[in-house]
Order: sequence, then C-alpha cells, then structure tokens
Amino acid sequence: MQDVRIETRELKGRRYWLVHMGRRAVSFHEELAARTFAAQLHMRLDWLRQHAGVIPHGET
Repeated sequence: MQDVRIETRELKGRRYWLVHMGRRAVSFHEELAARTFAAQLHMRLDWLRQHAGVIPHGET
C-alpha cells in the first residue's frame, strides 16, 4: 500500500495543500483540513494493513 504525504503548492498567488497517496491527490485550501484528512487516511490505511495480514508501516 502507498504512503500518505502532504505537499504545498502555490497557484496564482494562492497557497493550497495536496494530500497524496500514490498517483492520486486531493487538494485543500486550508492546511488544517489537509492535515486532518491525511491523518484519517493514514489511520485507515494502517487499519486495512492490519486486517489484511500485512505488517503495519513502521513495524518489523
């Protein structure tokens, strides 16, 4: 499974945040919204890894 990452971009003088997972991304105008979404997505991915029998990210 892919990792979740946040990237900042600027377009026409406005800053926005992209939350990436693999090749897909969702954009947000507010940093808090982007970070909240990324945290929820990260938690969901960890849950899916655990229930799929895959070792969670960061554990060996």
